[in-house]
Amino acid sequence: MQNSSSVAVFTLHELNETASHKYIFFAFTLLAYLLIWLFNLTLIITIIIEKTLHEPMYIFLCNLCVNGLYGTAGLYPKLLADFLSDSHVISYSGCFLQIFVIYSSVACELTILSSMAFDRYVAICKPLQYHSIMTSLTMSKFLLISWILPFCETTIPIFLTIRLPLCRSDINKLYCDTWSVIKLSCVDTTINTVYVYIAILFNLFAMLFIIYSYIHIVRSCIKSSDEMSKFMQTCLPHLISLINFIIAILFDVLYSRYGSMNMPQALRNFLAVEILVIPPLLNPLIYGLKLSQIHRRVMRVFSRKPELVKSRRSWSSSVELHQSHSRAGAGAAGAGLELEQGVSISSGASLELELNLWSHSGARASKPGALPTLVYSLETPTRITILNHDPT
Repeated sequence: MQNSSSVAVFTLHELNETASHKYIFFAFTLLAYLLIWLFNLTLIITIIIEKTLHEPMYIFLCNLCVNGLYGTAGLYPKLLADFLSDSHVISYSGCFLQIFVIYSSVACELTILSSMAFDRYVAICKPLQYHSIMTSLTMSKFLLISWILPFCETTIPIFLTIRLPLCRSDINKLYCDTWSVIKLSCVDTTINTVYVYIAILFNLFAMLFIIYSYIHIVRSCIKSSDEMSKFMQTCLPHLISLINFIIAILFDVLYSRYGSMNMPQALRNFLAVEILVIPPLLNPLIYGLKLSQIHRRVMRVFSRKPELVKSRRSWSSSVELHQSHSRAGAGAAGAGLELEQGVSISSGASLELELNLWSHSGARASKPGALPTLVYSLETPTRITILNHDPT
């Protein structure tokens, strides 16, 4: 009998039928990986450099994107190398490292989604208590648990699997996973099987917690159109990400536990990698397109016209601002502003500017000496109207 110490490498068999088109698969896989890095890194950089996004919701989102990059790093580099190689093998230690990275990332995504669900529950169901509940300390605890708990959850089955003597070294999958290695053992694996089901129950509990939170959120939102609008704006992206993640988990579990060699190889490969393709690719797109705060700031960070956001002195020297009458109607608090000196702006967009308005404009900063932050919507290429101007 061959024990674990004598197995130096594992052979991955699911790339055999791709040899004739390996360069095409390599190109598409590389494109997907580059897009994942581009989309996730864009959101990470935007959230880090924009201080107005340093809130629990966006910090959780930033960690979700970091986790997406971390998890895909366990698959794509090795997969790309296999496409260009005639032998698809992975070392014994490399196999368990891949297991740790991929499945700790999966578990981490679930815990981060749970933290985001709690954050949205407090924000919508208990808005007056939000800042007293979601303090920096509370958020730090959630983040710590979101990373440490998945690492511990993934380390235990790896140690339980390493102790098993192995009779074979052939893995019928694109990458290593715990269940595929367990099936290579020639001894009883009851302990490993029991732990796998315990881990599944734990993850189901986390999903039930998210569902419970959203039941309360929906019940609170249906009472008013304003709350429903807030739900559609901030909670819908999270709900889409959750559904996407659950479907990916379901595919992975069904394939790992009940996958059949009678299935077409293309379908087997899709089920195997779906959890590492769709969520990290769609999550930043969903949040970036749906959340106006993210979308607006991404546009501002990567705008080619950095002169739109300037300090008080820069505005005074290059752009002359004139107050004009508001057309918002009687009792409206808005005021009009015109940019007259050649600042080219496309219409139909919105942006956030920090301006030093003169005392007669009625704007006040939140702190003495600070500049008021106002949000504008463009009516024409040279016309800006204040949307949320607090005159008090």
